[in-house]
Amino acid sequence: MSQLHWIEAGERRAARWVSENGSHPPEEVRLASEDPALRLSPAEAWALVSSGVGILWRGDYHAGRELLTAMGKQDRLQPAPSPTASGTAHDAFSQHRATQSRRALALGRFLVAFDHGFVLPLRRAPDLRLACAEAYGDAVAPFAVSLREVLGLVGAHEWRKKGVEIPALRGRIHSYYGVYSPVRGEYIDLVARAPIPPSLSAPTSVGGSGSLAFDIGTGTGVLATVLAQRGVSRVVATDQDARAVACARDNASRLGLTRRIEVLQCDMFPDGHAGLVVCNPPWVPATPTSAVEHGVYDPDSRMLRGFLSGLAAHLAPGGEGWLVLSDFAEHLGLRTRPELLGWIAAGGLRVIDRLDTRPTHAKASDATDPLHQARAAEVTSLWRLGVG
Repeated sequence: MSQLHWIEAGERRAARWVSENGSHPPEEVRLASEDPALRLSPAEAWALVSSGVGILWRGDYHAGRELLTAMGKQDRLQPAPSPTASGTAHDAFSQHRATQSRRALALGRFLVAFDHGFVLPLRRAPDLRLACAEAYGDAVAPFAVSLREVLGLVGAHEWRKKGVEIPALRGRIHSYYGVYSPVRGEYIDLVARAPIPPSLSAPTSVGGSGSLAFDIGTGTGVLATVLAQRGVSRVVATDQDARAVACARDNASRLGLTRRIEVLQCDMFPDGHAGLVVCNPPWVPATPTSAVEHGVYDPDSRMLRGFLSGLAAHLAPGGEGWLVLSDFAEHLGLRTRPELLGWIAAGGLRVIDRLDTRPTHAKASDATDPLHQARAAEVTSLWRLGVG
């Protein structure tokens, strides 16, 4: 178990190190606060964390947040890296991810230390016990963590409380810490309006007669709940992440769908066959750097290829697979349409139909975004797939 070590009041101290993204604790740590002897300007603080030094904040909570924000602005004041020679969308994406990763790593070295029971001993610190318990489980011994991570779990706690309004459900979906929130609604609308396959009225090999659907990689459970509200009598939703499983079960309960939705913790498919198998895999074949990014980035398209290669073996006769996928990766040069069609064919599948929609989120119209060209051209599709 990693520990953070530092010197304070002439004594060597240590605390358990917590990092959701698996980063290592800084080897060198400096204390900082509003006290003149410990005060750091944003430029000084940014220079320290950029060089690998950790800053353990011991002052006012809100002043610490302000310094962290100011440090981020220092990063943006730096000259932008020169464009790559080729200037391709792939190069722009690689540069964008490298910049994001470098910035997150540096700002992640601005730290706070919790006492027993998730108590943050800083002036004007809010009560973070519930937000920490939702993210980390039972209260643990004192630990040190990035303030950015703390702010992330506070934001997740607020999302969990208020939820996201889903028009297709006429209700809200509540996301847990580390589980991707369905803030982009266009893909949900595709699932809400695609024609339900006739095979769902046929007997199934699991549970006798009645309609059965699988939702692979359910996340918050939003697509499982949409299917249940559309009349599918039984949905088996799967996810390999324990937080996602708990989140999906909670949302099914909130919407009164517990009897119709079963959530299992497993990788990909459950046992048996279904008349409809739905999957909304991460859309971009790249490496995630945090838990929530697993909902966006899929290294080497592992989940996408796994779904397509295993789908035929889990479809009931006449059944359909619905693949919900953006072509954003294609515009970035990270995947080609022939590759995708090749994986579909290799899985013994055929394309029955495709429903398309355009994104409505703010970045799609933000010309200052470094990936604006790809975002503006993006199309999200629901691929209706059958065997053969």
